[in-house]
Amino acid sequence: MKDKVVLITGSSEGIGRETALKFAGQGCKIIITYRKDKKEAVQAAENCKKRGASDVLVLQLDISSDKSIKKCVKSVVKKFGRISILINNAGVIRWKPFKSQSFEDLEHQVNVNLLGTMKMTLEALHYVKDMIINIASGAGKMAYADLVPYCATKFGVRGFTQGLALELKIPVYVVNPGMTATRMTNFKGVKPEKVAEVIFNTAKGKYKVKSGGDVDVWEYI
Repeated sequence: MKDKVVLITGSSEGIGRETALKFAGQGCKIIITYRKDKKEAVQAAENCKKRGASDVLVLQLDISSDKSIKKCVKSVVKKFGRISILINNAGVIRWKPFKSQSFEDLEHQVNVNLLGTMKMTLEALHYVKDMIINIASGAGKMAYADLVPYCATKFGVRGFTQGLALELKIPVYVVNPGMTATRMTNFKGVKPEKVAEVIFNTAKGKYKVKSGGDVDVWEYI
């Protein structure tokens, strides 16, 4: 893993940050991305350096913005020349009944969780050398009330992963966390460190899963 270039979207906190720390501990080059929380992103980068990252780059990234995606990938390639592993982790959620969600709520979840993941992958694809890992959810395997649009986007991420695996020579996986203690869940659920461990082990090829397949976190923690 040493000197692998690992780009993780939404890595200023939560699952993304803990995943960055796992790879940092193996001497990887880490790209921390954030949308608003620059202070947290900088702190995450410092912690990655302390863990042993061979280099760390902090970039602002809004994956609902085409311009931001293009700028991010361009910056990564300019500095490192390649991306070894792309981890599409950034996501948003709205906890309320479908009838109470606005058009804006629907668009935001689709634009970030599904369309943003596809656009980020498309823009980075030429430079990704080893693997792509998409973070979906247990809510992408079973639907839940009050999470209808979110579920739809995460089901979509799984479909995207399965289709992409049929086209690419490099492996593509989807990791499905259950309830995880992050800001999205009001910090209820499994510790994000445990989810990060599963993501890291997926990258190392520890699990016997075919490209395009699901890695369900609850089966490995």
